Amino acid sequence: MNQTYMKEKKIFPLVMSMALPMMLSMAFNSLYNIVDSYFVAKLSEDAMTALSLVYPAQNLLTAVAVGFGVGVNAMISFYLGAQNQEKADKTATQGMVLGVLHGVLLMVLFLCGMNLFLGMFTKSDAVRALGMEYSNVVFLFSTIVTGGITLEKIFQAVGRMRATMVSMIAGFVTNIVLDPLLIFGIGPFPKMGVQGAALATVIARYIEALIVIIWAHMHRAKNRYLEGAYTGFGIPFAELKAILVKGFPLMMNEVMWAAGMTTVTQCYSVRGLDVVAGLNIASTITNLFNIVYLQLGSCISIVVGQYLGAGKLEEAKDADNKMIIFSVFCCVIMAAIMFLVGGFFPDIYNTTAEIKDLATKFIAVSALIMPFCSFSHASYFTLRSGGKTMVTFLFDSVFTWVVVVPVAFLLAHGTGLGIVSVYFLVQATELIKVVIGYCMVRSNVWVVKMV
Repeated sequence: MNQTYMKEKKIFPLVMSMALPMMLSMAFNSLYNIVDSYFVAKLSEDAMTALSLVYPAQNLLTAVAVGFGVGVNAMISFYLGAQNQEKADKTATQGMVLGVLHGVLLMVLFLCGMNLFLGMFTKSDAVRALGMEYSNVVFLFSTIVTGGITLEKIFQAVGRMRATMVSMIAGFVTNIVLDPLLIFGIGPFPKMGVQGAALATVIARYIEALIVIIWAHMHRAKNRYLEGAYTGFGIPFAELKAILVKGFPLMMNEVMWAAGMTTVTQCYSVRGLDVVAGLNIASTITNLFNIVYLQLGSCISIVVGQYLGAGKLEEAKDADNKMIIFSVFCCVIMAAIMFLVGGFFPDIYNTTAEIKDLATKFIAVSALIMPFCSFSHASYFTLRSGGKTMVTFLFDSVFTWVVVVPVAFLLAHGTGLGIVSVYFLVQATELIKVVIGYCMVRSNVWVVKMV
C-alpha cells in the first residue's frame, strides 16, 4: 500500500487516473436502477411505482456504507501520507470487519421496517405488496453491498480503482442479462416478476464482490491488510477508536442526509404517486450525470488528505483549489449536456405521458443546479479531508433537516405552486450551501497536519 506517487505526480494527471475508473464504476452502479426500472415498468405501472418507493431505502443503505467507508478511506489516506504503513493496513482490516457488521444490522432493520416505510408513501395494498416482494429479496443480502462498498473505498484510498471498475462492469452485465430472464421467465428460468429483478441485482452484487475479493487475494503483497482479515479484530482499542471517531460522524451524516432526502420525497408524494414515479426516473438519470462531481469530490478527499497527512499544507491548498475549479468546470459541461439531452431518457420507460413529462422537467431543473452542487460538494470533501467531521455534519445533514425539509414541506403542503416550481425552489436551497462552503474553505479551517 505504498502510495508516495500520489504526492509526487502532477495534480491533473493524478486526478484523471483516479477519477475516470471511479466514474466508470459509479456509472455502471447507477445503471442498475435504470435497467431494473426499464424491465419492471413492462410489468405494470404499480410495479414501477413500487420500485420507486423502495429505491430511497436502498439509497439509505448505501449512504450508511459510504459514510463509514469514507471514514476508513480518510484514515488510510492520512496514515499513508504520514508513511505509517502498519496503521494504514490495520485500518483497512478493521474497516472490512465493521463494514460487514453494518450490513447485518441494516439487513435486520430493513427487513423488519420496510412495510411501515412503504406505508409512508402509499395506501395502495398492491403497490405495497410489490414493494415488499422486491425489498425482501434485495435487503436479505445487505452484507454484500456494505462489504463491497467498504472494499471499494479501501481501494480508492490507495489509488487502485481498476479492480472495482472491472467488477462493476461485470456486475452490470450480469444484471442486464438476468433481469429479463428472471422477471419474464424466458427459457428455463422461472417467471418471478419484481422478485426476479431483485434476485438479478443480488446475483450481480455477488459477482462484483467475488471479483474484488479474488483480485485482492491474488495481489496480497499490495493488500497486506488481508494478513489479519480472518483472525478477528486484533487491533488496539486506540486505533479502533480513531476509525470510529472519524467514521461514525460521517456515517451518521450520510444516514441523516439520506433520511432527509426520503422525507423530501414524502413531501412531494402529497401531489400524487405520478410525482414520485417522475422523481424516480429523473433521479436515476440525474445520478448518472452527477457521477462527475461526486467522484471528483472523493478524489479531493484522498489527494488532499495525503498532503495533509504528510504535513505539506501549502501543497494541500494548491491541490484543493485546482481540483475544485476543475470539478466545477467539468460539471458546467455535463449540466449543459444533461439539459439538452435529458428529455430523451424518460421515453425509454413504459409509463404514462404525464410521468414522462414530469421527469423531463425535473431533469432540466437538476441540470440548472448541478454546477452549484459541484462546488458545495467539493467544499464538503475539502472540509472532510481536514478531519472536520462535525463541521461537515452541520454543513450537510443538519442543513438538509433545518432548511431543505421544511422548505419542501411548506411549499408542497401550504402553497398552490406547481410541483415543478416547488422542486426548483427546494433544489435552489443549494445556493445557501455554496456561500457557506466558499466561506469555510477560504477560512482555511481545514488546513491542519492530520497525523
